[in-house]
Amino acid sequence: MMTRVDPALAEEAVRAAGPHAVVIGAGLGGLAAAMRLGAKGYRVTVIDKLDVPGGRGSAVWQDGHRFDLGPTIVTVPQIFRSLWEVCGRDFDKDVKLVPMDPFYEIVFPDGERFRAQQDTDGMRAEVARLSPSDLAGYDQFLKDSEKRYWFGFENLGRKPMHKWMDLVKVLHIFGMLRADKSVYAHAASRVKDERLRMALSFHPLFIGGDPFNVTSMYILVSYLEKEFGVHYAMGGVAAIAKAMADVIEGQGGLMRLGTEVDEILVERQPYAHKVTGVRLASGEVVKADIVVSNADSGFTYNTLLRNHRRWRWTDESLAKKRWSMGLFVWYFGTKGTRGMWKDVGHHTVLNGPRYKGLVKDIFFHQEKLCDDMSLYIHRPSVTDPSAAPEGDDTFYALSPVPNLHTDSPVDWKANGERYRQAVQDFMEDKLMPGLGKHVSTSLFFTPEDFRDRYLSPYGAGFSLEPRIFQSANFRPHNISEEVDGLYMVGAGTHPGAGLPSVITSAEVMAGLVPDAAPVTAG
Repeated sequence: MMTRVDPALAEEAVRAAGPHAVVIGAGLGGLAAAMRLGAKGYRVTVIDKLDVPGGRGSAVWQDGHRFDLGPTIVTVPQIFRSLWEVCGRDFDKDVKLVPMDPFYEIVFPDGERFRAQQDTDGMRAEVARLSPSDLAGYDQFLKDSEKRYWFGFENLGRKPMHKWMDLVKVLHIFGMLRADKSVYAHAASRVKDERLRMALSFHPLFIGGDPFNVTSMYILVSYLEKEFGVHYAMGGVAAIAKAMADVIEGQGGLMRLGTEVDEILVERQPYAHKVTGVRLASGEVVKADIVVSNADSGFTYNTLLRNHRRWRWTDESLAKKRWSMGLFVWYFGTKGTRGMWKDVGHHTVLNGPRYKGLVKDIFFHQEKLCDDMSLYIHRPSVTDPSAAPEGDDTFYALSPVPNLHTDSPVDWKANGERYRQAVQDFMEDKLMPGLGKHVSTSLFFTPEDFRDRYLSPYGAGFSLEPRIFQSANFRPHNISEEVDGLYMVGAGTHPGAGLPSVITSAEVMAGLVPDAAPVTAG
């Protein structure tokens, strides 16, 4: 449970203790930002419309099942450990990570399977089993991935990119690494088997990108997984969010949950426009020396700054951007199945009959809901029995679908249950026979839920699509171009979506925020 205090007294105490930072949104990026600001000496207030911390990384309980609503895996765990260290804490004392082996299993339409794993020899054996002639190409692909990891994640992704010169300095590296090629094109240049091409190129879908158009820089994920592994946090990512909130409160910060921000307040000064705080939906004004928005960048500029004239991130410019696809997520529990479907592990990718055609339909035909699908299936109860009642299982099945950025978007109120049944039928036919007889509890989220629950423009699952001209300097900056004292974290800013990037966005932001100066009496 989060601490409950009188808001007026809490704000007075916060401001008396030092400069005040308001963080809008208790998603993972906002929580990481609050931790870092607390470590820098700010008194922090985190405000979120949900009643639990974590945003998309939160969980809900239904009929004894814990449904992890969003991200399910942890990669690059050292970024969490370094975040905790900055706050004088030990991450591994607060959160238990369990390595996944295999990481996940990919099931192809022909029934063949590919087990992604950390062991290099094991991965090479999987490649050789599917396509022996592609082994040398796979080895080269891993080398390509490593180069892009060190440049794209450790260098570019952990540094500010709000100045043009930041981009100019690295343009030649983009050229050398052929960032103009897509992820799929790069995979296709190394291996010929279409199943392997899919296995090496689908990762951008988990950060909202079209593998056939997103820059090949994102092949870095293959090295990132191999080098640092894939982990599950016991209790789900929501357990990480709860631990982060505990650190914030331990620093003296305030968690104001179930509270919605209506507007970021701006004061016009002689040579600038400066944030002064936020107005809540209730009408209450919370004053602040700086504001950090973990809300989607589009929502921040379109809605929270609606009364401030903007020069770059106008409503019109944001409407012209390419937004990530939408998501349909079916959360369900099954009765008495703990010993069933033994070939369905913690993470499974179930492919439909099309790859390129399905992705094209999802990203370019937003008014169309395809009859076929591909799914990511999460079964946490095989690793974490606390996710379900004894003997039962908890699942979610995620299907990429069109977002709502069209004049005739999919009507999910009319189509939601039909599509859920189609997901169930597909799983029952291809992976889990008899599934329908065991489903005991169920709910689903559509792009309309992402729009309304998470305030995501167009119901996009991952904010702006991470294309090359919507990345780095071309993405909304961590330090706002529009208003002094406003900073951005989360999927909609640099470096982008995905747990590692969302957490490092707070690291980048913290490097731009001045150290807290004591408030003088007067």
